[in-house]
Amino acid sequence: MKRLTLVLLLLGVAVLCGLVLHIGPSVLAAEIRKLGFNFLWVLLPSVASYALDALGWRYTLGRHAEKIRFDRLFMTRMAGEAVNYTTPGMYLGGEPMKAYLLSRHQVPLVDGMASVVTAKTTMTFAEVTFIMIGIGLSMVLLVHSGDLLVPSLVGLGLLGFGVGLFVAVQRFGLFVNLLRVLERLGIRIAWLQAREHKLQALDDAIRDFYVRDRRGFFFSYMAFFTGWLVGAVEVYLILYFLDLPVDWPTAVALEALAVFAKGGTAFIPGSVGGQEAGTVLLFVAFGYTEAAGVTFAIVRRFREIVWIAFGLWALALQSRGLSPPEPCDRPQA
Repeated sequence: MKRLTLVLLLLGVAVLCGLVLHIGPSVLAAEIRKLGFNFLWVLLPSVASYALDALGWRYTLGRHAEKIRFDRLFMTRMAGEAVNYTTPGMYLGGEPMKAYLLSRHQVPLVDGMASVVTAKTTMTFAEVTFIMIGIGLSMVLLVHSGDLLVPSLVGLGLLGFGVGLFVAVQRFGLFVNLLRVLERLGIRIAWLQAREHKLQALDDAIRDFYVRDRRGFFFSYMAFFTGWLVGAVEVYLILYFLDLPVDWPTAVALEALAVFAKGGTAFIPGSVGGQEAGTVLLFVAFGYTEAAGVTFAIVRRFREIVWIAFGLWALALQSRGLSPPEPCDRPQA
């Protein structure tokens, strides 16, 4: 697995380097210089987007939401996202870290992990809605939309089915049933079997959220959906500062399809290369040049690096000076 991850990463880097060489480093440098200090303005939408994501997570915490200030929750989420970006695992490696950091703010680990799972689910629901809007706009904006949109619709259908199935499994008990499947396959993990009651408590916490806190689900969904929409503001600003023609429907469509393309390359660590290649294909489909697509992708990559650095700094801060972790056992309501 480690070798496969390394191979995928090297292939992604090769694709990225190939794109840069194809366009020409001097051409890309000239395009990026157009942005200049306006890059600071480009960062602002991502601040709002990440804050909305933290708010969406907060709505899944239920009675524990008041135990942690919003700024600390924001820092905790950014720390976990930094781990997501810097480790293999399809942007999931940092999710247990988020739950662990929450436990150091007096949130029981079971409830923290349940909030991580449900927040990821509502975020994905919002993402599917956003991508559907982007595909709809693309059908209107693009004259020859079939080549791009047919595979997008197929992929979206599979994604929607997967999310629906994931929610159904959660309601029947995700973690205990996973343990049962492993046992039927002859895979017995003593560490997990010894903690079956904690896995059951985790399943109960997840189920309770969907059954008893529908208001929290709705507000979490809306916060995440608004966060996805704010990403279109970043697209608009980057294209505007690069002196490229842009309107709001195009910005929303580009952002939605770029999110979809990035998700499709999540098996590559950091989506390196895959994210850039997908962006170039989208830009060409929307009538922009390859140079514009690569420039846009590089600017976004710079923005990601800034936030990864911030997240790692937040992780360093969160790792010291906090209370000991709360026990895993779920307290009585």
